Amino acid sequence: MRHCQESPPGQLLLAIRQFNSGQWFECHETLEELWLGEEGEVRCFFQGVLQIAVALHHRRNGNYGGAISLLKGGVKLLDQVPETCMWVDLARLVRDANRMREALEGLGPERIDQLDPVLVPRLHTVSVLQDLPGVGQKE
Repeated sequence: MRHCQESPPGQLLLAIRQFNSGQWFECHETLEELWLGEEGEVRCFFQGVLQIAVALHHRRNGNYGGAISLLKGGVKLLDQVPETCMWVDLARLVRDANRMREALEGLGPERIDQLDPVLVPRLHTVSVLQDLPGVGQKE
């Protein structure tokens, strides 16, 4: 069983690249392999990001209900995880996913394609070096 404090596995790094380049279905496939073998907070982490990726895929394909539902579900899962997990800034992802969902709800299903592209969430990593003993400390 993995923990959020660990370094990200290679498959997660691939999923981050896929997510940020708009390959949301492929990201889902990559994360599904990770998610199925996990338990606890890391399982919620992988599944939450996976659901947000699928929500973005649905939005691009005009599936309003699927996008809204999966954005809510992904955020609900990520609310069970620390704000940072395997270097991923989940607090920011949750905030951005909620902002996108609210914008979509304002647009409604007829105008789903009019979502401002800057509202599409991306995955961001945080620096872990500052937390290591002897690193990032002033003498």
